[in-house]
Amino acid sequence: MSYQSAVERMYALGHELAQMPSHKFDLAHMRVLLAALNHPEQRFPSVLIAGTNGKGSTAATLVSILQASGLRTGLYTSPHLMRINERIQIDGQPISDHQFALLHDVVDRTAERLVGEGDLPWHPSFFEMLTAIAFEHFAQSAVEIAVLEVGMGGRLDATNVVEPRVSVITDIALDHQKFLGDTIAEIAREKAGIIRRNGVVVTLPQTPQANDVIGNTILELDAHGVNAVPYVPPVSPASAEYLEAHAKNSKPVSRYPLQVRNKEILVQSPLIGRHQLRNIALAIAAAEELGKQGFAVTPNSIERGIRDTRWPGRFEVIPATQDAPEYVFDVAHNPAGAWALRSTLSAIYEGRKLIFVFGAMRDKAIGEMAEILFPLADRVILTRAENPRSASPAEIRAAARINSEIQDAEPVGMALEQARTAAGANGVVVITGSIYLVGEAMRMIGVRI
Repeated sequence: MSYQSAVERMYALGHELAQMPSHKFDLAHMRVLLAALNHPEQRFPSVLIAGTNGKGSTAATLVSILQASGLRTGLYTSPHLMRINERIQIDGQPISDHQFALLHDVVDRTAERLVGEGDLPWHPSFFEMLTAIAFEHFAQSAVEIAVLEVGMGGRLDATNVVEPRVSVITDIALDHQKFLGDTIAEIAREKAGIIRRNGVVVTLPQTPQANDVIGNTILELDAHGVNAVPYVPPVSPASAEYLEAHAKNSKPVSRYPLQVRNKEILVQSPLIGRHQLRNIALAIAAAEELGKQGFAVTPNSIERGIRDTRWPGRFEVIPATQDAPEYVFDVAHNPAGAWALRSTLSAIYEGRKLIFVFGAMRDKAIGEMAEILFPLADRVILTRAENPRSASPAEIRAAARINSEIQDAEPVGMALEQARTAAGANGVVVITGSIYLVGEAMRMIGVRI
């Protein structure tokens, strides 16, 4: 089967949540599939990361630290910006088209045989298939450790079949309520499902409701809870460091000193914003725990790994050129992410003209995101990414109920052109609301990831 045929067959299963029936959430079926594949998930050690926001940034930072420590490291994340291969990486390199097609064929044929023999009641979902492909790739490639981002929730997520060396829980907020629950406590229970009896879990203080659930789960399972607070600097350096970098017409970094194992290191991260300091702290704490388990993590490799982190589309700044304005790409797709974006924009771009290109999925809290973000904008241009779940500009406008200057532009290319004209020489174009919109816009502008 060709790569293109494999990808098309994957999407025919129902892309992400668009056609996700409730019966797909069943780890027993995932275990049947993996058993037939000779349990690839048991052939490499792993770290499992759950949460509402910051999972990917934490995973990317941790992976970079582990690579800097000399470890052959796998990374599994979702969704992707441009190509499905991005989700499955080893040492920063996405799975090749050939290997993806080959492993898809192996997993797909195995799944069809299991359905035919009655061992599975139906074909595995898009995410179950992709997770099995990732596990096979990591096992066959003999990774020394893999960092796995939970797709949604945690307790019943397909990734939760592994026995992680360390579990990490990032910030929890309201999202995917249709599947995870309507309160922070209900959602936290799903995220806490990745904690193992007598295992290690790294997290940070959150809302009282989330803290109660996570704390009680740790006690019930006699797990070892690790608080990443010591690795969070008391004051955000983002604005000053950004302005210094901007004056040199270079990309911004977040820079601050930090004590790690009684040695001062200089944290220099391309991930900008106060919220990213929490994600970096989680990655450092997780790396430290892995170091205690015998992995070759040092203060120097932590410093180098943070500096070399690459995670596109997370407050990613493309400096202005003679022909184009400054661009900011950010995949904020829920109210918590919108608040983080607003905070960072306010710190860095006070007094600058901001032109927003905004698009979102129908199942997101569009009204709340608009209420948070749109007041910052001099102009908002609504558009729709090429995804069946995308809300139309009319649907976004109806949900927003905001008096900002708003205009509609489809497709995304037209929205970008209008934003570029509106920004002029000194304005900033902010593209946000959906990872699918950000990926499509980055591709059109020619940003390489």
